[in-house]
Amino acid sequence: MTDDLTSLRIRVEGFVQAVGYRNFAIEQASGLGLDGWIRNRTDGTVEILVSGGTKAVEAFVAQAMKGPPGARVNNVELHNAEPPAEKGFRRRPSV
Repeated sequence: MTDDLTSLRIRVEGFVQAVGYRNFAIEQASGLGLDGWIRNRTDGTVEILVSGGTKAVEAFVAQAMKGPPGARVNNVELHNAEPPAEKGFRRRPSV
């Protein structure tokens, strides 16, 4: 069933680099069985592509809005996206 599949591109603003945010997100996504990737951007934001069951994606977004201890999330933008080509959730090089 593809109607239960949600894919989002997420832009996270705030104090989210050098605080373990990417490792935290990878752990959350892997635990929820989601596919996608995460990377730092030169403007200080973190960009995420996440794809999977709608409820799992919603749970991931709730965690992404909190972040790990030490992070401070000021804003989260959500945009519908195409699912990633590969399975699994990984870190991508910064851009």
